[in-house]
Amino acid sequence: MSVSQHLESKSQALVIEAIEGNKNAMEELIRLHEPFIYNVAWKFTNDEDEAKDLTQEALIKVITKLNTFEGKSSFRTWAYRIVFNEFMQTKRRPMEDKWKDFDDFSEKLNAIPSPDLSPEEEEEQILRTKTARTRCMSGMLMCLTREQRLLYLVGEVFKVDHHTGAEVFGLSKDNYRQKLSRTRKDFHSFMNGQCGLVDLDNPCRCSKKAKAMEAAGRMQTNARLFTDEYYSTISEYAQEHGDEVADIVDKKYIEFFQKHPSKKDFSVDSVVKEILNDPDLHRHYQ
Repeated sequence: MSVSQHLESKSQALVIEAIEGNKNAMEELIRLHEPFIYNVAWKFTNDEDEAKDLTQEALIKVITKLNTFEGKSSFRTWAYRIVFNEFMQTKRRPMEDKWKDFDDFSEKLNAIPSPDLSPEEEEEQILRTKTARTRCMSGMLMCLTREQRLLYLVGEVFKVDHHTGAEVFGLSKDNYRQKLSRTRKDFHSFMNGQCGLVDLDNPCRCSKKAKAMEAAGRMQTNARLFTDEYYSTISEYAQEHGDEVADIVDKKYIEFFQKHPSKKDFSVDSVVKEILNDPDLHRHYQ
């Protein structure tokens, strides 16, 4: 049995118990799907706190609709359709209005100085460079429309197979692939002309920008995204939970995003506890 099949089988069993009033089953069901939902929300909003709020809002929607699940599709498809619909309809988050479009993003990015670095400086600030790179590319994502951003994250970064992706978004497989292809084309076209990771002749250099951002107080030394608090990388997470990317020709671009950190362990006041301890929601599973 594959990982996805095991996840589905376990989810189906937990749903039955949760609907019958088993609070532990409800908690386990949430914990099973929370990491994926949270990490998509994190990349979708480009803010950890906003992602936590959005995850909670989406999971509440799933819980309140749980007794309507009839098993006609997989639980993952059913639940993620509710979750992503909530993502699309939620209030706009602050980072979504920080840049008007790719041109605006490029102008502000290029305005950040690119000071020269010695080989020693390049070596000693590797983690800061990775953090700057992650923030830069997360900013690029915010220049996409909400639909494009979610399609790209689900279909490419987190490697959800196209059949499941089409079902989750309520699209035909051909329409889903067409939308995803157009998104990739627009996004990667910008990267082709801007990102030094893609073309060494491009102006942007992550290490130089990192040095300038830290000097200007825009990135703190201790505020790195590549620490033990985070669970490896999205590529390893996606390998565990998803299928192979269908369009290998774009793998190079996608790998940049799959090197972003993802979270596995959450604090004691995680959305699971907040949801299950909310008295207003008890009536949905008791």
